[in-house]
Amino acid sequence: MFVCIATKPLNDGTRGFRFNLVGFKGLTRKRQSKKRYGVQRGSCMTALHLGKRSVYLEKTLNKLGSRRVRHFAG
Repeated sequence: MFVCIATKPLNDGTRGFRFNLVGFKGLTRKRQSKKRYGVQRGSCMTALHLGKRSVYLEKTLNKLGSRRVRHFAG
């Protein structure tokens, strides 16, 4: 089933949510004390840090891998 926009809260007690936006899966977190800026590229996700907000997007190659984000926001 294709979902246009779906969100779910994080299960680890932090402020943020998981999302599925037109097939792009990821999560966002609001940081408390330390501000971060920049882009980090890992093997599974790309992180975009905007001050106290961090957005993590799943890479296309990870959708078939063992560490993929499974059904976590719709």
